[in-house]
Amino acid sequence: MLIRPFAPADTEPVLALWNRCGLTRPWNDPRKDIARKLTVQPELFLIGELDGVIVATAMAGYDGHRGWVNYLGVDPAHRRTGLGGELMAAIERELRARGCPKVSLMVRDGNEDAIAFYGARGYAVDRVVVLGRRLISDGPVPD
Repeated sequence: MLIRPFAPADTEPVLALWNRCGLTRPWNDPRKDIARKLTVQPELFLIGELDGVIVATAMAGYDGHRGWVNYLGVDPAHRRTGLGGELMAAIERELRARGCPKVSLMVRDGNEDAIAFYGARGYAVDRVVVLGRRLISDGPVPD
């Protein structure tokens, strides 16, 4: 798999991939998420390609305290082939090169496949409560 930074021409294929992967939600406008990411550490928005076709993505960031990973997705037709692990390894290398001591990510409750994927790579549940507050509304937030 070729791993490279996102380019604006990737927008439509990335959105289609995120939809196939079930990563989008009505309250997070994915176009706005892409636009926002391109203003902050755009080099950490990685694309995975096979034969010129986008099959994987990951958005990462480092705030000086820890790294975060969002929108890790692998096309369902290519899951369980090692591509997700390859992309996570690339993200971890990029974060480590920046001096990042720890990586965190959030997995939706009940997504046991994702929890198993990360667990196999040494990630463990941190006993914390994640709190959030919308500062900019992208759409209706569920109750």
